[in-house]
Amino acid sequence: MEEKRQEIACRIAELRDLSEISIEEISEKLGINSEEYISYENAVTDIPASALYEIARILKVDMGLLLTGEETRMHIFDVTRKNQGIAVDRYNQYKYENLAQKFIHKKAEPFIVTVEPRVDDTKPSLNAHNGQEFNYVIEGELKLYIKDQEIILKPGDSVLFDSTYPHAMESLNNKSAKFLAVIM
Repeated sequence: MEEKRQEIACRIAELRDLSEISIEEISEKLGINSEEYISYENAVTDIPASALYEIARILKVDMGLLLTGEETRMHIFDVTRKNQGIAVDRYNQYKYENLAQKFIHKKAEPFIVTVEPRVDDTKPSLNAHNGQEFNYVIEGELKLYIKDQEIILKPGDSVLFDSTYPHAMESLNNKSAKFLAVIM
């Protein structure tokens, strides 16, 4: 996974340079400090999937290009077979599988997200990104932290929220949980 992180970081740096966008400018648009952004481009820090989505939007490319290095080209449909999505491991507690990496000009990014049980009692780290997010629980139970709320979600439950508010998910009952996430 380290090699994959390096490849993604190099593509982002190269595309940012080609787009003539400064580190300060992209950091500001992402709502992070320049040091944190530089750690993304140097592959020191994992890039959250939501940040990858925002970086792709800022650079005016499809997220699939950042993940695979290949231009997206499907414009009628894009089939992703079971367990064949591009893996995007961004945080220890989350594993993302991109479900539409080849479709061009997407209006949303769909992922299957697996949340592993935490090994300690600390609250999961919150993140925020522009837009909205829709989550549908497939298996396991999740606790959604958003703003000042904690919401328990079970299989079949869904939630749509303003993702500019800090949020995080954690699996419950010491078991993995899986959900469909659509970032818009």
